[in-house]
Amino acid sequence: MDERNSFIDAWQKQAQTIAELCRQFGISRKTGYKWLDRYDQGGRAALEDRSRAPVKRPHAISPATADSIVALRQKHPLWGARKIRAVLQREQPHKPWPAASTIGELLLQQGLIQQRRTKRRTPPYTEPLAHAAAPNQVWCADFKGWFRCGDGSRCDPLTITDAYSRYLLRCRAVPKTDTVNVRAVFEAVFRECGMPEAIRTDNGAPFASRAPAGLSRLGMWWIQLGIRQERIDAGHPEQNGRHERMHKTLKAETAQPPRATLSQQQRAFHEFEREYNQQRPHQALAYRTPAEVYSASPRCYPSRLPELEYPPGVLHRRISQKGDLNWKHQKVFLSEVLERQTVGLLEVDDDLYEVYYGPQLLGWMDGAERVFVVEKPKSRWK
Repeated sequence: MDERNSFIDAWQKQAQTIAELCRQFGISRKTGYKWLDRYDQGGRAALEDRSRAPVKRPHAISPATADSIVALRQKHPLWGARKIRAVLQREQPHKPWPAASTIGELLLQQGLIQQRRTKRRTPPYTEPLAHAAAPNQVWCADFKGWFRCGDGSRCDPLTITDAYSRYLLRCRAVPKTDTVNVRAVFEAVFRECGMPEAIRTDNGAPFASRAPAGLSRLGMWWIQLGIRQERIDAGHPEQNGRHERMHKTLKAETAQPPRATLSQQQRAFHEFEREYNQQRPHQALAYRTPAEVYSASPRCYPSRLPELEYPPGVLHRRISQKGDLNWKHQKVFLSEVLERQTVGLLEVDDDLYEVYYGPQLLGWMDGAERVFVVEKPKSRWK
């Protein structure tokens, strides 16, 4: 400002030409004329720096577009800019919507986004569900951590999703996390959507037990239906990452805060199912909804539970009520979980048998010593 005022003072003395003044002050004649014009229009105050922001913004968001974006965000507070843009494009495909980055800036200006500190995250160890290349190849099941409703009643949500399409097949609060109640939920899903090729769970009850190979009564039922059970490694929920990510959204939209009663909480779960499957676009699905990708399984739930089949040459033995296998007039204990079930014995060496429940290898039986072990003996067989 001092230089600009000095330039104006020197010009008012009219002792030098404009070209000489500009050379003296080290500016171009264009700049010199600019400051003279500003002085003539507004005096000394007009010599202050002006904002460099453009006067016109031809690509600015129109008020109507901004209102549509803000309204959708307020209706779905957990949706990001990309999801909002995908939904708006789906509903009004002929209207030019701004980029996701522009939508994000608008939401930030409106105070609808809280900036978070960037965290350095360790890359996932594995991608266990990458093999799910079509619907119903793998379903994921788990319990969302229990919580209490407003009236103090306990809520244990059981969730089932299709790994490929992210379709939320069920979200039900079960009275008790046991085999009877969980099986009832799965049976209803099987009747409605058919059966998958595999179901991936963690190692908790009722999905697994301390029986050989972690077999549980629920897992045995799946094996009888021809469904393969996959269990993640203990302490590694990231191996079921897609399902866990759904749980995070479920908690934020239905349980923060919890509903007043268990029935109201279940209604919130039903509404979440509808929105999650039919309205919420997923980036991994090219911003399609799960309902647009999922289709029911052609494997129908049977009216009668089929018997286990074993290959030729496999000996069939029925387990007693106490979990024993009768072998040459002596009892060999396997597990009480296997009561009244039929296992298969395949001789792989002299008096050494592999013990199967359907396709599931449970362990080895030493026919000579009359003992069952879950690891192959090394004392007599190499």
